[in-house]
Amino acid sequence: MGRSLVSHFSMLTYSAPRFASSMYSSLLRSLLISVYTFIRYLQFCFCVRRTCRLRRPQLIRQQAGRDVRCLCSNVVVAVSEPVNSDSSSSPVRKRIVSGVQPTGSIHLGNYLGAIKNWIRLQDTFETFFFIVDLHAITLQYDAQQLLRSTRDTAAIYLACGVDPSKASVFVQSHVRAHVELMWLLSSATPIGWLNRMIQFKEKSRKAGDENVGVALLTYPVLMAADILLYQSDLVPVGEDQKQHLELTRELAERVNYLYGGRKWKKLGGRGGAIFKVPEPLIPPAGARIMSLTDGLSKMSKSAPSDQSRINLLDSKDVIANKIKRCKTDAFPGLEFDNTERPECNNLLSIYQLVTGKTKQEVAEECGDMNWGTFKIVLTDALVDHLHPIQVRYEQIVSDSSYLDEVLAEGARKAADIADVTVNNVYQAMGFLRR
Repeated sequence: MGRSLVSHFSMLTYSAPRFASSMYSSLLRSLLISVYTFIRYLQFCFCVRRTCRLRRPQLIRQQAGRDVRCLCSNVVVAVSEPVNSDSSSSPVRKRIVSGVQPTGSIHLGNYLGAIKNWIRLQDTFETFFFIVDLHAITLQYDAQQLLRSTRDTAAIYLACGVDPSKASVFVQSHVRAHVELMWLLSSATPIGWLNRMIQFKEKSRKAGDENVGVALLTYPVLMAADILLYQSDLVPVGEDQKQHLELTRELAERVNYLYGGRKWKKLGGRGGAIFKVPEPLIPPAGARIMSLTDGLSKMSKSAPSDQSRINLLDSKDVIANKIKRCKTDAFPGLEFDNTERPECNNLLSIYQLVTGKTKQEVAEECGDMNWGTFKIVLTDALVDHLHPIQVRYEQIVSDSSYLDEVLAEGARKAADIADVTVNNVYQAMGFLRR
């Protein structure tokens, strides 16, 4: 009916000059145009009400004439006020989550493999960086040390350049939804999936069965909760963490299948997928910094020898001593990517990352150096790079109220998103609404 009226008034409007040439014809033409325009406007409103789903490409605002075009009906309506739409809003940024355990000291591997990349990511993504203190209790630990390390780790995040105005920085245990979702996910996780985790096998073998708690077996489920809770698009991971992310992806798909879609909708939910299935984000370099005493082992907080790692808060003399004593080889010159020279590749990669030079530039600069010369160059580069971080760290820890405010605000932002997700899961799994 709307279309026939539009056609009728369109015919009258454009035929008006044929039967009138006086002042009345002009008035009649104006009246018909007004009615025609009004009907067009009603048709536009009707098509919106019928949910023609006006997405950004379908709603075009023409600034000169204030026109709005609905492409589903080719209607153009002239309006006197601008039409509010989402077209002027900034595009939704993809979301990234990542965290570091507050066990031991943050070392060069944590920094170059994770935290340094966060600084770049926070400018282009919606980022959540947290201190995963709940993961720190899977093995025996010291409670006082955990308390100190949690604050120190948060301070190091900020000292390294994580900006709380761009990223949410918080402590994992301050957002209770992490533990709630972990328990819900545990009910859907086959035990066989956890038994195949390589890190569980390695750590349980070292600690002995009598000293291993259930948390060491189930912490990959907590890691999955950490990621899925925030509907993450991407997760920065090292090569050794890819298996855990794959478990997270499988678990998300399993829960979506078991409880999502029409099953969730029948329970009053919105239906569809409960969780977004995240993708890995592996940096091209620095994803895995190796030990100073063994080029085939990852630099780790848990290694018994402090000589195996450069801690971010190590003094100049300590750094010089560790580099001087680090493991090298007897081959002439220095080179990347020789499988027989893992220590050489590791030290060159560290130098490349702290100087910001390209791989080619480092190869040309250091290719003909001997180890004695290169160790001095590497030491100077490390000291120069870490000194500003150490200065900033001392400033942050001296103002405890600032650090507390940053962590509290980060936890509030995180909880706003996490609570929505965990409530959806409760609903989809059939729990009575709170």
